[in-house]
Amino acid sequence: MKTKIDVLSIVGPTATGKTQLALELARRLDAEIINADSMQVYKEMRIGTNRPSPEETQGVPCHLFGFLSVREAFSVGQYVRLARELIKQINSRGKRVILCGGSGLYIKNLLRDNTFFDNAVDLKKRKELEDIADKEGIGVLFAQLKKVDLETSKRLHINDKKRIIRALELYYSSGKTITGQNIMSKQIPPRYNVCTIGLNYKNRENLYNKINNRMDEMAACGLVKEAKKIILSECSDTAKAAIGYKELVPFLESKCSLSEALEKIKIKTRHYAKRQLTWFLKDNSIFWINIDECRDFSEIISKAQNFAKSQNSLKYI
Repeated sequence: MKTKIDVLSIVGPTATGKTQLALELARRLDAEIINADSMQVYKEMRIGTNRPSPEETQGVPCHLFGFLSVREAFSVGQYVRLARELIKQINSRGKRVILCGGSGLYIKNLLRDNTFFDNAVDLKKRKELEDIADKEGIGVLFAQLKKVDLETSKRLHINDKKRIIRALELYYSSGKTITGQNIMSKQIPPRYNVCTIGLNYKNRENLYNKINNRMDEMAACGLVKEAKKIILSECSDTAKAAIGYKELVPFLESKCSLSEALEKIKIKTRHYAKRQLTWFLKDNSIFWINIDECRDFSEIISKAQNFAKSQNSLKYI
């Protein structure tokens, strides 16, 4: 019987120190890190995504960080394929695997072995659907989705143009719905033994203060200059979704002050953190560590290691 590969996953909202914890655990456990942040994959987005620098990693092997141009789109399916192959390679080297990031959809579909219809890409059909949305409104396509995949339509907002079109494209290209895909995926036994640690703040205001302070630090480190270069690039739709860049356009066009633009980024980042928490708190298997209940970073490390030890199926210690 094939042995499952152990994966230590570190999750949580933005600005909680996931990367710092992952790096320290990697040094102690002889592990390699795989990025699970959808925007840290872009090489041009260093400051705005708080991507770890070579000075911070200090020789710890880190994968899927800054390897893609902002001009290139990147899907969940592509991520799953790349990460799955990396997990096999790291395991074959006798090293442990640490997954680190806050993109819940990436993590869920990698660890729960969801199957993607990546070959079911029909650019002609996608363009046709986009034209319908532009001319007749996204509501027309939403009505179509309700007819072919009611469950998926219930999960999507009527204005979520990108996901509505993608769901219909998958259906028309493969004849299968996203709901059907999820049902099939749940029938596949998981291929990994997963131990998941979540970082958070018990007091939500502490998290928001951390986000605000980090944004000020990013601004001081050259975020505006980085954003200007990216905005002038022909970014993919995926890259355009990154918080911290498009919000600076009004400032660069002299339509608002820098402080006003930064405040908008802070607000959007706080909203994003709330969405991340909503996603992760649904998973009862996560062991949560509240940063503001720990004396210092060493206590966070200690709690993380003790939890990993307690998981009998995981050979971390």
